[in-house]
Parts: sequence; structure tokens; C-alpha cells
Amino acid sequence: MVRNYRGFGKTSKTPARPFEKERLDRELKMCGEYGLRCKREVWRVQLVLTKMRKTARSLLTLEENNPRRQIEGAALIRRCLKLGLLDESKQKLDYVLSLTAPDFLERRLQTIVFKLGLAKSIHHARCLIVQKHIRVGKQIVNVPSFVVRVDSEKHIDFSPNSPFGSQKPGRVKRMKLKAQSKKDSGDGDEEEADE
Repeated sequence: MVRNYRGFGKTSKTPARPFEKERLDRELKMCGEYGLRCKREVWRVQLVLTKMRKTARSLLTLEENNPRRQIEGAALIRRCLKLGLLDESKQKLDYVLSLTAPDFLERRLQTIVFKLGLAKSIHHARCLIVQKHIRVGKQIVNVPSFVVRVDSEKHIDFSPNSPFGSQKPGRVKRMKLKAQSKKDSGDGDEEEADE
């Protein structure tokens, strides 16, 4: 029997001290600022950040001309550049150690949709994404935590079958127009009956 072990790794790590007031306040502020559903979304980002920083720390312990440090370090920096976490002037492992959770949260699709002005608020951005109104390139994305690459950022737009993007009205607007046309045609019949 073939077993499928995909998707069984832990994606987040709960804090060691669950009731630390400063951390609770900081997480709650992040949830509100970036429109997150729950604190697990913050913990998930922090776990990714922890793993990246751990890799960078272990590579920094090696010598400068070590082939492992050169290859893996370049790959880590290239990944950070591609995701927009670091800019072109900061291509060193030391800058990977200085990354923070808000740096990652800024690269989420939800945040970028709001910053581009496609949504009225950060929460509206989440609704638009979940309801499949947003596409990245030609692909409709309905995951608010989708990490947008730098080269994909300019291709974020409304999906073609969305009432926000196309000129075709949505369901509610169509119903209102239909009711209005019935009312208009109904008024005309009554006037003719009075004469």
C-alpha cells in the first residue's frame, strides 16, 4: 500500500509562554493591522522566519570561502530577493537575521491588494480574495496568505468574471435593474389605463 505523507508537517508553533502580556498585545496589534483571521497566522509567519534565521546563523558560523556557505547563502538571499523581503542593496546573510514578522506580512496578497487600492480596507481585501475577485497574472488566487513575488506584484488585478473588474454588473445590481425596469414598465401601463 502506498502512503501519502504530504501536508503533515506542522506549519506553526505555539508560544512557550501563552499568557505573556507584551507578546499578546503585539500579536493582537499585528492581527488588526494586517487583517489576520487568528494568531496562528502570525505564528506561522514567525516559524518560517525562525527557520530562515536559523539557516542564516548556521551558515554565518562557517568560513567565508566555504562552498556550502556560498551556495546555500546565495540561495537563501536569492529567495528573499524574489519574495521582496530584502532589496538589492542588502545582499548579505546579516540582513536575513534582521528580518521581522511584519516584513513577511507586508508581502501577503491581502496586504498588497489593500495597498494597491483595489480594496477599501484590509478586511475588504480579504473578502475580495476569498470570494475569487482577485487574480495574480492569469491565475485566480483565493488564499489571503499567498506570498506575492516582486515580479508578480504588477500583475495583481480583478478577475475577468468579477463585477469589480469587468463592466458586467453583479447579481445584486442585476436584480435592482430588473426590478427598476419592471417598475418603469408597470407605471406606463397604469397611465394608459387611467386615460
